[in-house]
Amino acid sequence: MPQETAITKTITKLSDLRLKFNLYRSNEPLFFTEWLTDLPELTESEKAGLQRLKNRYLSYMEEDEISEGTVNIIIVHPLLDLMGLCDLPLRIRGENFLKVEIISQDRDEVLQGRIDALVVQEQFWVVVIESKEYGFSVARAVPQTLAYMMGNPHPENQTFGMITNGEEYIFIKLNRGEINQYGLSDLFSLSNSRNNGLNEAMQVLKRLTKWN
Repeated sequence: MPQETAITKTITKLSDLRLKFNLYRSNEPLFFTEWLTDLPELTESEKAGLQRLKNRYLSYMEEDEISEGTVNIIIVHPLLDLMGLCDLPLRIRGENFLKVEIISQDRDEVLQGRIDALVVQEQFWVVVIESKEYGFSVARAVPQTLAYMMGNPHPENQTFGMITNGEEYIFIKLNRGEINQYGLSDLFSLSNSRNNGLNEAMQVLKRLTKWN
């Protein structure tokens, strides 16, 4: 019988991805250019909506720590709606329980766990985390998010993801093959005083969710 192990206990750092999934960060400069090139312009209506959501989030943050559920309600779900990801022909679904099967040389191992994610067209994963759980850094959630993305039932398709705690946003690209590879975008933040990080993040979101 395959051994069943919780993802949260098995995958805690990037080196675990190499060991369990033969998954490496790509060193190719052109591997993940989608977050940099051909970014769509935001409409004035979208810009106004994003500014309203940014102000809402910052006002909540001034009062207290914001839970994962509150982040979903006040900013993540409205963002997806504003970007048109809730409308047909796109389909969005929640993901609660996932099993990822790994076959190694000496044994079969099944990783399993629960994830609070929204999956769009089986190609784009939105993972929301609580700041206090990951020490206020979305980058620390990358290993487990990639582990869950490896459970995509369509491994032939490249997969993209976004991790957010409401304030910070980072994007992921995953390609599966003989050698599994991933790439990361820069970090976008609502706290950036020199530019509007939310607007930039939503340009990337629109770019990554426009499929032929």
